[in-house]
Amino acid sequence: MKTKVVHWAVWIVLLGLILLGISIIALVSGTTDISFSEIIRLFQYKDLSNPHYSIIFQIRLPRILLGFAVGSALSIAGVILQGMFRNPLVEPYTLGISGGAVLGVCLIVVFRLHKLLGVIALPIAGSLGAICVVLLVYFLSMRKGMIKIQGLLLSGVMISFICSSLVMLIMAVMRAEDVHGIIFWIMGSLEQSSWFLINSVTVVSLIGLGVAYCFCRDLNAFSLGEEGAKHLGVNTETTKKILFLLASILTGMSVSVAGVIGFVGLVIPHFMRIYVGSDHRILLVASSLAGAAFLIGCDTLARIIIAPQELPVGVITGIVGGIVFIYALICKKGVNKC
Repeated sequence: MKTKVVHWAVWIVLLGLILLGISIIALVSGTTDISFSEIIRLFQYKDLSNPHYSIIFQIRLPRILLGFAVGSALSIAGVILQGMFRNPLVEPYTLGISGGAVLGVCLIVVFRLHKLLGVIALPIAGSLGAICVVLLVYFLSMRKGMIKIQGLLLSGVMISFICSSLVMLIMAVMRAEDVHGIIFWIMGSLEQSSWFLINSVTVVSLIGLGVAYCFCRDLNAFSLGEEGAKHLGVNTETTKKILFLLASILTGMSVSVAGVIGFVGLVIPHFMRIYVGSDHRILLVASSLAGAAFLIGCDTLARIIIAPQELPVGVITGIVGGIVFIYALICKKGVNKC
């Protein structure tokens, strides 16, 4: 047991250092290169007259914090859902949450409500859309007061397809300039100027990690199946409801603020499971740190690859995440010695 704790501590420290290193790289990198020593001075003296102050505190630092919150939230949701379904291919977007969020955004743009509500309009619309889909999937999967896991998955996939079709229908009749904005939002972006939204997602992410950790032993028991978990004393129905709601909140908040950023909730839990093991006591924390580091790193690449233009971060996570996922599959099969 002592050896296991030491092993876990080493991984947490290592992932924390990786997250810190990537965050520092994200601070110093961009269209305008700023040295690390100057960044330290800006944090110490808060020199508002320095033009680099605005770049650090109004552009790069908010993106890093949002990347930390969204990457962590999506990874935690991925760990929860993969543990519940006992399926490593399940991800937070499988249940149609992202489809509902995108549909809500499209509707608010069509009716021009974003002109009245300002910057907070899209996150509100995305959250409401995600909540509606979550409730619909939940009630469709209820049978005599019990949630059917397979029914939950199938209902989510079908509703996701319906939402995607409705989004394409709406985009087909929208004006060209509105379609461009929606497409960029769908691809994902950490360019969020509202500190209220950034702080909200960060708080939800940290609380979500704490709540999920309280159920880590229950998630371990789910690896034996629902019957096995019941024999170990787990109240499976209550646990499924709480964990489903928690994963939905984490995903809905992330999508509503940052758009659809794929592969984070799929690749990171799968990859961490290979290296740190399937025990959720370490898997949740490791995936949270790795997801944050992964998203911040991808966002940094998105900013500097074709600077001064910026790529949607969802494009980078898709490419890098796909490569990492293939590598993880090869390692698991033993084709490579890892």
